[in-house]
Amino acid sequence: MIHLPSTTALRAFEVAARRLNFTQTASELNLTQGAVSHQIRELETRLGVALFERRGRGLDLSADGERYLPFVQDALDRLRAGGRALQVGGPDHTLTVSLSPPFAAKWLVPRLGAFLATHPDLDLRISASMQHVTFVDDSIDMAIRHGNGDWPDLHVTRLWAEEIFPVCSPALLANGPPLREIADLAKHVLIHDRSRTGWASWLDNVGADTSGIDLDRGPEFNETSLAIDAAVAAQGVALSRSALAAGDLAAGRLVQPLREAQPAPFAYWIVYPKADAEQPNIVRFQDWLLAEAATDAENVPAPGGAAPKD
Repeated sequence: MIHLPSTTALRAFEVAARRLNFTQTASELNLTQGAVSHQIRELETRLGVALFERRGRGLDLSADGERYLPFVQDALDRLRAGGRALQVGGPDHTLTVSLSPPFAAKWLVPRLGAFLATHPDLDLRISASMQHVTFVDDSIDMAIRHGNGDWPDLHVTRLWAEEIFPVCSPALLANGPPLREIADLAKHVLIHDRSRTGWASWLDNVGADTSGIDLDRGPEFNETSLAIDAAVAAQGVALSRSALAAGDLAAGRLVQPLREAQPAPFAYWIVYPKADAEQPNIVRFQDWLLAEAATDAENVPAPGGAAPKD
């Protein structure tokens, strides 16, 4: 018979499995490193297996540790969900969502008014951060992540499958040189993000001839959302992903002047603990997010600034 371990030991293991460092684990749990080591040793003794492989100063999950981790994560998620279900005062109408600042600024915030008007009982809280949350405590309920969707310990739903393409203001085309083919980019200011390699990579991936296009000139912004705002202000031509440009394209503040586009390597995903898959606040917000994304796909104009699809 296997006796159930303490939740303290399970949390220590779950954090250590993510951090692979007992010092960082101790800091996250507000414990001493000795206390973390003790909890892990007690858990290993109780289970009769080694959960970690010690490699000098490094740490790796053992094969048994990798098999055990999903069960621990699921158990902790269910305990948190159970605690929320028993909170005093009836159902909890607070939903805290984590997402990146660019996605919050360019996609979510401009349309939130419509959601809040139809769901006045929900206390929605937005946490904008580039860091992926771990759901190890109760501070974040769900997240919108940009990545490959490979998070097997979480419930994952794709929100946006994206393309990358140039965007600019219609005013730029009305008052400046034409932009009908890639070679015309040589006559325009290119707006860059912080990597400053985006244009070179995009042009290479679409098989374009870059001769005559100066890839070193043009302003640089540390956030893609700022580069898009600069394009809206007719300061040049920016590269954008579908989701971040959708609102400005639909409103006519931006156009997609060229037909060339590159599939983005990552997509946007709605993620949350599997134990919360039927949590009412999460379900209704997810349903709204998916409906909004579908509407964008219908309303964004075709490349070249054509009218929206019927």
